[in-house]
Amino acid sequence: MSELKVVVAGAGGRMGAANIRAVAALSGLALHGAVVNARTLKLHAAVDRPGTPAIGQDAGLYAGIAALGVVISDDMDAALEGADAVIDFTAPAASVALAAKAASLGLVHVIGTTGCSEADDAAIATAAGNGAIVVKSGNFSMGVNVLASLVRKAASVLAEYDIEIVEMHHNKKVDAPSGTALLLGEAAAAGRQIALRDHSVRVRDGHTGPREAGTIGFATLRGGTVVGDHQVILAGPSERIELNHRAEDRTIFANGAARAALWAADQAPGLYSMNDVLGLN
Repeated sequence: MSELKVVVAGAGGRMGAANIRAVAALSGLALHGAVVNARTLKLHAAVDRPGTPAIGQDAGLYAGIAALGVVISDDMDAALEGADAVIDFTAPAASVALAAKAASLGLVHVIGTTGCSEADDAAIATAAGNGAIVVKSGNFSMGVNVLASLVRKAASVLAEYDIEIVEMHHNKKVDAPSGTALLLGEAAAAGRQIALRDHSVRVRDGHTGPREAGTIGFATLRGGTVVGDHQVILAGPSERIELNHRAEDRTIFANGAARAALWAADQAPGLYSMNDVLGLN
């Protein structure tokens, strides 16, 4: 049985710590009761931005588990040497730069970074075309991705229903709408065979007039320590359907990212999503 040597980027953050714990805990033989492949995960390196409190600390101890003998560093080039994969929940500019490095080394690059612009996504797609095996998703939870497939189907069947997406996160989150809300919006748009960028409504204020038919609305809430709540509302004549997901622990995202890394190790270079990992396409 071979090892998949994983680098965790953004190791000093909350998701970085969750990813360290997931890599330490999960094997390729027992992810949610399903065999993914015959590899095991191994934490190869952990990296964070220069000057953060995590630098120089043992990755396991920093993440709240037993020592792993891997010291968190700020040298990404050294961390990637000899690695097979990188799990990256950082920031758009960092993920774009890391995608180019992953392409040059032919690595698996699992990207959970949100807030990427169209230019950022284009650069990541270019990296995937240049040798990286990229799995990018606004949410790596299995539940959210199953929810997205339900939203896509419901939006297609209930073509005349108004769609509103409501999301709430903790008060430290810096991007809005959340990556998950946009993932659900893209699913709804795919069900309607429209482009989300041309039909989304992000802000309502003042005298807006009646709701424009065919649009997909977003409402963003921030406060407290909420990990992530998402609701998709399909409102039609005399009835309303509400599809909900509530994240209670970041472990669900980290476990999905670990599963994606194991799955991607057997794929050709290219750009994939969690739909591909879970066979939902």
